[in-house]
Amino acid sequence: MSRKHPVIAVTGSSGAGTSTVKSIFDNIFRREGVRAALIEGDAFHRYARDEMDARIATADSEGRSLSHFGPECNEWELLERQFRSYGEAGRCKTRRYLHSTAEAEREALPAGSFTPWTDTPADTDLLFYEGLHGCVKTADIDIARHVDLKIGVVPIINLEWTQKIHRDTRERGYSKEAVADTILRRMPDYVHFICPQFGETDINFQRVPVVDTSNPFIARDIPTAGESMTVIRFKDPRGIDFPYLLSMIPDSFMSRANTIVVPGGRMDLAMQLILTPMILRLMEIRRAQLH
Repeated sequence: MSRKHPVIAVTGSSGAGTSTVKSIFDNIFRREGVRAALIEGDAFHRYARDEMDARIATADSEGRSLSHFGPECNEWELLERQFRSYGEAGRCKTRRYLHSTAEAEREALPAGSFTPWTDTPADTDLLFYEGLHGCVKTADIDIARHVDLKIGVVPIINLEWTQKIHRDTRERGYSKEAVADTILRRMPDYVHFICPQFGETDINFQRVPVVDTSNPFIARDIPTAGESMTVIRFKDPRGIDFPYLLSMIPDSFMSRANTIVVPGGRMDLAMQLILTPMILRLMEIRRAQLH
């Protein structure tokens, strides 16, 4: 962790909504005049798309599980090195994974490949990471120790599967059977490397639908924000002004001493109210250290 060059990580499983949370952080950064260097978790995948597909096919034929959730397909040591570098010097390296044909055409590179490594801009106030592995800890690496503010974003598992099934069948042309195979293939890595991160985070935002998602493979649509609640858990509730949050967020309530529940449509407001003072506090500490 660094007082001069803080690191914020938003971590969540695929389809959890971390990109939506990134837009909320972008709004806070813009409003409060915070200059953020950005790192996307996909930049630290080990393989481009074609090679990844080939390695998955080989692993499947050998009866092994292989996925983007696990260590074999990611450069976790390199990601930890970048977090450490930023914390020490305020600079690090990153790149972008080109998901779509449109992104790839702008870079004159193949879809599913990576842009070259570049340095993050000079004179930024903090590093912001959004991806799958911002709080990973294993016997060999400890990314979480370099992060000053750790945010988990995760829907309950059936909602996560519903979202993945709809995205992969409607946008990517996969069959439900193929999506089910992917879910099963990723499950060991999900259990061992994704779930444990939510025990490391300072705050978790968990979306819970209030409609039936018991069988995600027959769900006709994804529950809307209005059909959901968001459970917000604080690892350390000391200093959190719960009466203020309850007064500012209509229809919210506390379910435990460290947990507040808000309507799904109010998650944006809740994040703004909770995260803005935390970011400003990091900036106050940074300014004090620099002077």
